[in-house]
Amino acid sequence: MPPTEKHFETSLGRTGKDYADLHRWIDDAVHKNERHDFTRIWDFGPRIVEKYGEEGVKEYIEHLREDMEKKFKKIRHEYKAAMKDAYVYFGIAPKEG
Repeated sequence: MPPTEKHFETSLGRTGKDYADLHRWIDDAVHKNERHDFTRIWDFGPRIVEKYGEEGVKEYIEHLREDMEKKFKKIRHEYKAAMKDAYVYFGIAPKEG
């Protein structure tokens, strides 16, 4: 997942505001898992609207989307590498070099 500071940059590019406090709140180590749970958007949304407005909720969702995209990309890369190793191990693919 992108570092919290990267989220500041992407928010700034989208909105003209970095939403640093919001991104730090989302990535707080103690609550990070629950705040990254897409099913909790409705739970946290009203609080975010109250503090940051509708645009804040959009930035919250964008934060989650960016993290999900980065996480799944990493998992796909790891999966491809593991499958390649398994193919070589079982003689399905030739060893390189």
